[in-house]
Amino acid sequence: MRRILCLIACLIAAPAAAQIRSLEVRTPRPFGHFLGDLVQVTVEIEAEPGFALQSASLPTPGPVTYWLDLRAVEPETVGTRHRLRLTYQNFYAAIDARSLEVPGFPLVLASDGPHGATTASAQVPGWNLGVSPLREVQPPRRADPAEYLRPDGRGPRLRPEPMRDASLALAVLAVAALGLLARDRAWWPFHARPARAFARPARRLAALARGPQTDEAYREGLMALHRGLDAAAGQRLLADDLPTFLARHAAYRGQGEGLGRFFAASRLAFFGGAAEAARTRLPLAEVSATARRLAEAERAA
Repeated sequence: MRRILCLIACLIAAPAAAQIRSLEVRTPRPFGHFLGDLVQVTVEIEAEPGFALQSASLPTPGPVTYWLDLRAVEPETVGTRHRLRLTYQNFYAAIDARSLEVPGFPLVLASDGPHGATTASAQVPGWNLGVSPLREVQPPRRADPAEYLRPDGRGPRLRPEPMRDASLALAVLAVAALGLLARDRAWWPFHARPARAFARPARRLAALARGPQTDEAYREGLMALHRGLDAAAGQRLLADDLPTFLARHAAYRGQGEGLGRFFAASRLAFFGGAAEAARTRLPLAEVSATARRLAEAERAA
């Protein structure tokens, strides 16, 4: 009867054993570990295709024994090879060199098939960890207790001159860049520089184009661009003066067509009493775009 039971157990265990092809535990050096050291261990399992590690069977980070903690568990699967990276931390305060046993643990692999799930167990064996003391148990007696202390290590002397010179050079470049930006934006102390003729009208028109489109806002936007053209020309600029203005200021010649449409809409809005018709012919957004292009041409010039 005993032989029959053994035969049945072997027949049941044979498929599970065949599903685990190999199991290898890669441990660190077996000596020279101190209090607080982190120890890396790798477990590699070669299984039949279709089998995967069950996360519920993985060891849980936390205390393993009173002197050893499991800090991290990192599973990885590549094909039929399953790798488990374990990080332990040693808390054994050794007073002499000795070898301690780290306990093993079981793992479960499973494969889902058409007839249900098939499981296979793998037992990771225990291994030994060699620990060493941080100091001698009984050091030689000395008359002066200060002789037990070691002198502080001397670090390399660093030269501050290269870092100082680089910092000064970068500071000078930063001040120069800030000065160029202040001059470009007419900030103090360059606020007395004549402002660009189309910069302020372009900003005002952009704000009006985002607001309510009323006849009053439209006339205000037209007037803002008129004042910019007057400032650029140095006099009141009328529609008949536009060819002469473009001949004198080559930077704005590319905007001749847009300026012609602007003067036509302005005449219709101010002298024709038809601001709504002017807005239909030339919306405020297009007036704003013309002012923006004039400002860009002014900056480029």
